[in-house]
Amino acid sequence: MQSSYVGPAFEDAKVRDAMRVGVVTCRPETKLADVARMMVGYGIHSVVVSDVQGDSGMWGIVSSLDLARAADELSSLTARDVASTDLVTIRSNESLKRAAEVMAEHGVTHLIAVQPDSDQPAGMISARGIAAALAYGHS
Repeated sequence: MQSSYVGPAFEDAKVRDAMRVGVVTCRPETKLADVARMMVGYGIHSVVVSDVQGDSGMWGIVSSLDLARAADELSSLTARDVASTDLVTIRSNESLKRAAEVMAEHGVTHLIAVQPDSDQPAGMISARGIAAALAYGHS
């Protein structure tokens, strides 16, 4: 399988080189069955739970693993019920090496990439994106 990664070698790559631009969000009251459809439709493994009433807008994150854990209750549970509220972010101008370290430190497979000057969400970096940079980054 060919990767779409065309960025610099891993040692020189920044988060912005391997992140998926944009963040897919849902509201806290969104049913998990709908979150699952969003993940499939967008080809992603996590959805940010957004609280439009809150100050930052970002409130939590639901991963495909969270959905798997709640598989028997997708129609009754909401994003609020399973979301992790420990949001881990990284600036988009940080190195991919640092992103890999942060993932390992926090035991997560996705980080929310934020704009360096405003801390506003810019995209998502996944462990798969880091693996693609390791496998296909040109030197």
